[in-house]
Amino acid sequence: MPSHLSADRPAAQPPGRGSVDALISQTRRLKGDVDAVRRDAAGEGSDHPRDRWQRALYDLALHQLSDLDEHLAQLRDGPLPTAAPEPTAPAQGSLLSRVGSAEWNLLTDEASWSGELYQILGRDPAAPPLTLDELPSLVVDEDRPKLTAMVTNCLVDARPIDGEFRIGRRDGDVRTVHMMGEPVLDTDGSTASMWAVLRDVSELRRSQRAVSETRDSLHDRQEAARSEHRLAVELQEAVLPPWRGSLRLPHRGPRTLDLASQHLPAPTSTMIGGDWYDALELTGGETLLSVGDLTGQGVGVTSNMTMLLGAVRGMAMAGAQPGQLMTWLNQLLDATVQPALGSAVCCRYRPATRTLVWAQAGHPAPLLFRDGTGRVLNTPDGVLLGATSGAVYGQTEETLQVGDLLLLHTDGLVPGHTGSAAANLLLGLAPRLTGDRTVEDCVRTVVEEFGESAREDNACVLVARVMS
Repeated sequence: MPSHLSADRPAAQPPGRGSVDALISQTRRLKGDVDAVRRDAAGEGSDHPRDRWQRALYDLALHQLSDLDEHLAQLRDGPLPTAAPEPTAPAQGSLLSRVGSAEWNLLTDEASWSGELYQILGRDPAAPPLTLDELPSLVVDEDRPKLTAMVTNCLVDARPIDGEFRIGRRDGDVRTVHMMGEPVLDTDGSTASMWAVLRDVSELRRSQRAVSETRDSLHDRQEAARSEHRLAVELQEAVLPPWRGSLRLPHRGPRTLDLASQHLPAPTSTMIGGDWYDALELTGGETLLSVGDLTGQGVGVTSNMTMLLGAVRGMAMAGAQPGQLMTWLNQLLDATVQPALGSAVCCRYRPATRTLVWAQAGHPAPLLFRDGTGRVLNTPDGVLLGATSGAVYGQTEETLQVGDLLLLHTDGLVPGHTGSAAANLLLGLAPRLTGDRTVEDCVRTVVEEFGESAREDNACVLVARVMS
C-alpha cells in the first residue's frame, strides 16, 4: 500500500537491502550487549522494588530491540500478502506485532488491508476488509468516540492521525492498537482516500506500566523508610539517652566519673538500629553503665529499646547487681516475644572503693586504659555467652585508680573486625587515650579512627574516666 501524502507525489522507493541488513546487524549486536549487562546486574531473583524496577526496564529495552529487529526485517522483506491463509504469529514475548497497513478509498468506498492487519485485529484473512464506517465495531465502547474524532479530523481537516484505542478480538482478548495515518489528496486538493499503519502495542504498554508500578513501589517504600526513620529518631530523642556529647548525670556530690559517648550510624542505612548506651546515677553515689544491642531495625526496635532500658534501670535502682541483673533480664526477655537481645554488658561503679562490678552476655568486655597502655578486663567466672532460659550470669570486680579510663562499645565499632581483633585495634589507641585528654577528646579520637570507615551496622561507644 502506498504511504503517499498526495496523488501526484511518487511512491518512495524501498531502502536498499544491504543498508537494512546493516541496521539489523547493529540492532542485534546492541541487543546482545544489553542482555549481557542485564545478566551481570545485581538483584537477579530479588523481590526488592528497586531490583524489580531494574529488571522491568532491562526487559522492556530488550523487547523493544527485538521488535525493532522484526520491523527492520519486515521493511527488508516487504509486507505479507493481503489474503495470507495462515498469518505467522508474533514471536513469543514480543511487545509488538508486525505493523499492518490499510487504505480506505472515499470515492469507491473500497478498503484494502495488508495481511498483518488481519493478524493484528484477529480477523479472518479470507473476509473482506472493514470499511471506515464498520471499523468502530471492533473498538471497545469507551474508545469509539476517540477513533471517530481522529478519523473525522483526518478526512475533514486533513489532520494526521496519531493515537491509540482498544479493540475486542473474536477470541475475547482486548488489545491496544496504535494508529498513524494521513489523508490522500486528489488533484483538486480534496480528500480522496485515507491510509494508515496500525500496530499492536498491548505488551509494550503492559511493560511500561510494570516499570511505572515498580518505580512507584520503590518510591513508596523509600518514603515509608524515611518516615519510619524520622519517627524512630523522634522517639529516641524523646526517651533515650542523647546520642552525642557528654552524658550529664545529676550529681548530688563530688563527681566521681566523667562520661562521654557517641552513636555511630551505618552510613548506608536510613534505619535506626538497636545499639544503645546508658548511664544512670544510683542511690549511694554509685553509677550504672551499660551498652548493648537488640536485633532488628526501625521504629519497633526503638520502642523495644525503651522498654529494655526501663527494665535495666528499674532493676538497678532496686539494688540488683550486674550478674543478677543480667540473669533477670534474660528471664524477662525469654518470657516475651520482643525485644530480642543481641548482647549486653552491665557495669556498676562504687566510688567509695573505686570498684567496678560488671557482667556480660555475649558482648565485648570493657577495655581499661592506664599509664599509656590498655587491656581487656578479665571475663567473669561462670558467664554464659548466649545464655538460655534459667541460666545464671557471673560477675567480676575490678579495682580502679584515679585517672583510669574505661571504654565500653558495641560490636561493629571497628568495621570488619570483631572480638579480639577489634579489641587489639582499640587498645592500639592507648597512647592517644591516656594523659590529660578529656573524655570528649577520647571519644573524638575513636570516632576519627573508626567512625568514617564503611560500616554495615550501627555502633555505640561510651568512655568513663575515674575522677576521684
